[in-house]
Amino acid sequence: NSKLRHVEKDVLIPQIMRERAKELCSDKVQAFTKCCQEMGLLMVVKCRQENTALKDCLVGYYSDPLFYEECKTEYLKQREEYRATGIKKKRQKITSNV
Repeated sequence: NSKLRHVEKDVLIPQIMRERAKELCSDKVQAFTKCCQEMGLLMVVKCRQENTALKDCLVGYYSDPLFYEECKTEYLKQREEYRATGIKKKRQKITSNV
């Protein structure tokens, strides 16, 4: 059954979209993070270009209907596995903490 509940459409699938978009835009995430670290309080003024590039990359994915369908398919697969096994699959988080 692939019928989606409100919370799945409005919360769970967008969460997967955000995580995947951050991974796909990781070069821009890193550039923005680096700029912010180097500029400190001046980041608001000095990192506009990096911030714009990051936003454009993320919004490009968020507004792509094919990307939404890919993430929906991924969610439905995870949901099906969970219903079959009772074991929730955790998405791997990219962490920079060592």
